[in-house]
Amino acid sequence: MKFISEEESAALVSHEMAFHAAREALVAVVEDAVIFPAVLAHASSPANRFSIKSGSTRTLTGLKIGSFWPGNLNRGLPRHNSLILLFDESVGRIEWVIEAGKVNAFRTAAADAVAADALARKDASVLAIFGAGNQALYECMAIARVRPIKQVLVVARDRGRTNDFIASLHNEGLHAVQADAEDACMQADIVVTATPAREPLFSADWIRPGAHVASMGSDAAGKQELPPELFERAALFCDHPAQAVVMGDLQHFVGDRARIVALGNVLLGKADGRTSSDQITIFDSSGIALQDLAMARSLVAAKQAQVGS
Repeated sequence: MKFISEEESAALVSHEMAFHAAREALVAVVEDAVIFPAVLAHASSPANRFSIKSGSTRTLTGLKIGSFWPGNLNRGLPRHNSLILLFDESVGRIEWVIEAGKVNAFRTAAADAVAADALARKDASVLAIFGAGNQALYECMAIARVRPIKQVLVVARDRGRTNDFIASLHNEGLHAVQADAEDACMQADIVVTATPAREPLFSADWIRPGAHVASMGSDAAGKQELPPELFERAALFCDHPAQAVVMGDLQHFVGDRARIVALGNVLLGKADGRTSSDQITIFDSSGIALQDLAMARSLVAAKQAQVGS
């Protein structure tokens, strides 16, 4: 068994690596992959939660354990952690154990960047981000790689965290200001929600024609960031339809589920993406194990290249 520590994986990962791994994973969903039902669980204290996501392709088998310990914030420790296990399929033993807390942030943002690259208007330049947590920064940075983002509108409740977040965006070369939900939505070409919300964050009427909307925080039953009324006005895309309707924002969609398109089919040219400049597109990203497995393989390759150089 071989091991990559959190420090090593954080040093090896990049937005470019994550983008290519996310695209590979999203394509695999509609080609050769099997994705098993996610396990959502909690520790002795129900506030401390973890999930297990697993899957396999022709060349990869493994799982990711993601955890969320909210009390870690007061301990000066990350609230989110992640561990990826890759099998040696020839003998059924774990070949690689990879600590991937920071990697998980890159991986999650990369899926939304791949979706934005495929679905958002080419001239999209105003990004509205709901949430000012750790993940929100990675979302903004990843999307700014694929679209000419000139302004980030930050919608968040905690003024102190919002100011810190805006400063972090400025340090990354992104101009950002705080905005209220309605103003942000009405100005934005791209809207990303990165929150733990359990009710809609904005009104469907606030989303302008031609906008692209990505829900990232809805990854469990009961979570909700988008208003269901918006689904009726938009083209619907997701990472994995069978999972999205159970634990993604699309669990709240009561219309014809045949309208939900796996993004992998768009990437392969088997389904239409955006069909007009004024069409609203939605990407529901509930997160799939294939993203983690593709990231793990990329990290292993980078580590081996580093050792061999």
